[in-house]
Amino acid sequence: MVTSTTSSGSPTGRRDGILSPTYLAMTVGMFGLIAFAAFEAMAVTTVMPSVARDLDGFDLYALSFAAPLASGVVGMVGAGTWSDRVGPRGPLLFAMALFSLGLLVCGTAPTMEVLIAGRVVQGLGGGALVVGVYVVVGLVYPSVLQPAIFASFAAAWVLPSLFGPGLAALVAGAVGWRWVFTGTIGMVLLALVLIAPTLRRLVAHPEGTATSASRLGWACVAAVAVLALELLGSAGALARVGALGALLVVLVALARLLPVGTLTGRRGLPAVVATRGLLAASFFSAEAYLVYVLQDRWSLSVGQAGVALTIVGVVWAVASQGQSRLGDRITHERAMRWGAAVVLVGLLALVVTVALRAGGSDLPAVLPIAAYVLAGAGMGFAYPRTSVAMLAESTDRDRGLNTSALSVADSLGAALALSVSGVAFAAAQSGGRDPFVVVYALAGVIGVLGASAAVRTRS
Repeated sequence: MVTSTTSSGSPTGRRDGILSPTYLAMTVGMFGLIAFAAFEAMAVTTVMPSVARDLDGFDLYALSFAAPLASGVVGMVGAGTWSDRVGPRGPLLFAMALFSLGLLVCGTAPTMEVLIAGRVVQGLGGGALVVGVYVVVGLVYPSVLQPAIFASFAAAWVLPSLFGPGLAALVAGAVGWRWVFTGTIGMVLLALVLIAPTLRRLVAHPEGTATSASRLGWACVAAVAVLALELLGSAGALARVGALGALLVVLVALARLLPVGTLTGRRGLPAVVATRGLLAASFFSAEAYLVYVLQDRWSLSVGQAGVALTIVGVVWAVASQGQSRLGDRITHERAMRWGAAVVLVGLLALVVTVALRAGGSDLPAVLPIAAYVLAGAGMGFAYPRTSVAMLAESTDRDRGLNTSALSVADSLGAALALSVSGVAFAAAQSGGRDPFVVVYALAGVIGVLGASAAVRTRS
């Protein structure tokens, strides 16, 4: 187990806030780490169409987003096991090193294939990073403060959302998109300086429950299968049969990585994990194509399309703060249901606007952006409560395991949806159908499943 100078069971938890002297150093360190990771995510989403254009890799566009999410599953499972045994210090440091290495490979990539390899390494580090941070939260902050600290993580996206897309477009236009990747390495080093006092306060005792090594094996299987799904699905009609097999392998792996009953939406923790995964799958598969569709169908520039990412980051944070202020006045289950419903409405509106545009309607770009922002508000309201609900079901002995399961559902759900979207996009193009309508319709269907799972989160 792991202990800290701040006990999660502290009786002062209700008097102290996350910015009180008791928690200030911890909060600042965690906030900085999330903020720098957020900048990288917003920046890469903004410049990826330019990257694919320069490296002649639009056929691997979806894979560039799916790859780090898929490999992140391996990092999550490994970090969860590692954290339960010796604490989150080692996983966090190793994660930051891997993340930086991946950025370096991406920033120097001569081809799209090499860039994908860098994204895989980056994902390994990013996945481990998420689990390490969540384990720290569960160890240090009392349950009454956990909604607030998770809301602060959403707030950490505000500045990157406000300035990240515009800065990324400016950097890409001035010195090239490669500096968007390599420049982030300096931010990671700064985050290390911020997080170091936090890590020194944690004292590890190897008393945790050892997790079966087979979980790590299944995580590797799932990651490879997700990537194979995207590659085979985009290779032609015959190869798509292999893609179907890869999809089945992913589902089998998920059944072994997630709590029993997650795939069927069993009430309680399994439904919480399922809700998290389906929300991530629907929203992030839609987000990956947003800049692309705004450039292609509404003829917006990279900077103009990036405004949507800026707005949604702010709205997400505001919605997250809203659920935090409500506190115990709204149950975790109700917050997840309301948030998932708003996500669904936003996604369906996005489907309609893209479909009408494909049909020749002269709709302004503000409509799909507004629909996307609405979905982001729902994510901001529901997402923190999935984390708090998971921690409420956890103990010191299985917190890393449950955290990795939630993170696996989040990352693998999004990766799987992105891979399937990539296959659907390619199939629609070859079949003469509008590919953007197809991928957004798919996101809407997944959103329906997410809203359905959310109503079963009560134990």
